Amino acid sequence: MVSEGQPSFNPQKFLEKIPSGKTTLPAMEYQILYSQGDAADAVYYIQTGRVKLSVVSQEGKEAVIAILEPGNFLGEACLAGQQFYLATATAMEGATLVRIDKQAVIHVLHNDPVFSARFMEFLLDRNIRLQADLVDQLFNSAEKRLARVLLLMAHFGKEGTPQEVIAKISQETLAEMIGTTRSRVSFFLNRFRKLGFIEYNGGMHVHSSLLNVILHD
Repeated sequence: MVSEGQPSFNPQKFLEKIPSGKTTLPAMEYQILYSQGDAADAVYYIQTGRVKLSVVSQEGKEAVIAILEPGNFLGEACLAGQQFYLATATAMEGATLVRIDKQAVIHVLHNDPVFSARFMEFLLDRNIRLQADLVDQLFNSAEKRLARVLLLMAHFGKEGTPQEVIAKISQETLAEMIGTTRSRVSFFLNRFRKLGFIEYNGGMHVHSSLLNVILHD
């Protein structure tokens, strides 16, 4: 862990430490950055836009495992020896990313132990979130899972002020994220709206009262 008073991980400074082996990539909406099964040879950093990580089973069933916002990395498992990407990364809207060759990242991490420790902490924080997502998927109802996703997208529980309006996301994507049908998502959203937990006014407004859905047994 980073000790008190020590600066936290700064992705921009991290990128500046990599003089070569990186490329800025503009991505259009629905553009695939890499596909499940592709050779894992690079790490990506999201500068603008959002990226969806999804997996498809052998039976063709798709599940969304994460929606990543600006400031996040993806594909970092290649640094631990993963040879193939386990998910497909797709731009959800116009986005800008930095593609960093695997060896370029490894070189910086090996030559700057302090910075390496901060980078690892940054990734561990995100992995904790992914583990919490898995627990949520296994043990909570679809309604609670949807409430949690909306609160996370509005940044409740994070430092700073929660967003008044969450970024646009389709009901189909929400259904894939929580493992249910679009009709169920529509039903829950209508219920949340009637209870005053969310409202539609130039986008979806999420209120802190939505926490009641998660806390209620």
